[in-house]
Amino acid sequence: MIFKSPIFAQASGSIAGTVFSRNAGGMYVRARANPTNPNTDAQQAVRDAMRELVFAWTNSLSDEQREAWNTYAFNTPTLNKLGESTHKTGQQMYLRGNIPREQAVLPRANDAPTTFDLGTFTPITTIVADESANTIAVSFTDSDAWATTADSAMLIYQSRPQNATRTFGKGPFQLAHKVVGAPTPPTSPATFTSLFPLTLGQKVFLQIRVSSADGRLSGKQNPTVIVTA
Repeated sequence: MIFKSPIFAQASGSIAGTVFSRNAGGMYVRARANPTNPNTDAQQAVRDAMRELVFAWTNSLSDEQREAWNTYAFNTPTLNKLGESTHKTGQQMYLRGNIPREQAVLPRANDAPTTFDLGTFTPITTIVADESANTIAVSFTDSDAWATTADSAMLIYQSRPQNATRTFGKGPFQLAHKVVGAPTPPTSPATFTSLFPLTLGQKVFLQIRVSSADGRLSGKQNPTVIVTA
């Protein structure tokens, strides 16, 4: 649990039967519920990737490789659920960077990044969700570093469509598409078949981030789009 202020000015997590969290509207409190475990193929793929990477960290990586990941983690803070800067361990950064790569069938980055940041990409501003074709087209900047680097990729995650009045989409998000970089960059927009049927007027929540070939994983962008005809 993350907790700040004795009067609950900021809190995230649970105490007994009470859960503290926040969304776009601010902090909220709700009763705790026992989550279900549908054990979908997507969930199992993430669990398998984590298991394989933990084994690799312990048994395959050299001491020098592990220490390099520790150095990268020490120099590269991430944000926690409250938006505060924190530092992960080297193993956590190794998993953070490589689980999405395993899921997207990209080469594993065993050598730690030597650039001490998470990587960035130009904000996504143009998305089209087409009901008739059941496709989503995401326009990106093909001059970004990831787009011109082999084995880097933009990863696009999608949640189930929601009512258009919904202002906050928590997920769950599933990997819907990857756009792989190359010396000759991919063509924008990236168009892919929606994971779920699209209906005119619905809102689709996406989560987009970039996985660099060296193992850096960018922060998330969370654009939305209204389904059109």
